[in-house]
Amino acid sequence: MKKYHLRITTPAGNIFDGDAVRLSVRGVMGDLAIMAGHIPFVTALEDGEIKIYLSDIEIKKITCSGGVLTVSKDMVQVLASTASYSQDV
Repeated sequence: MKKYHLRITTPAGNIFDGDAVRLSVRGVMGDLAIMAGHIPFVTALEDGEIKIYLSDIEIKKITCSGGVLTVSKDMVQVLASTASYSQDV
């Protein structure tokens, strides 16, 4: 599967900065899945879990409290108020 660069950032710093094949998040209008080649857009995020698919079988889970998702041609970025890996909660 094709990968893209993903960065998840909070005011405290980067939580994740690497490549992903898919990202699942909850936007204000519902659940979203972002894959390589997705059209550029910006949306607000609800509180909830972010799933980062590093491959078909390797998934990282992050809990975030709101934020903004930006999809551009070269990268996907999440700016969250707070975020931590789910196992850290």
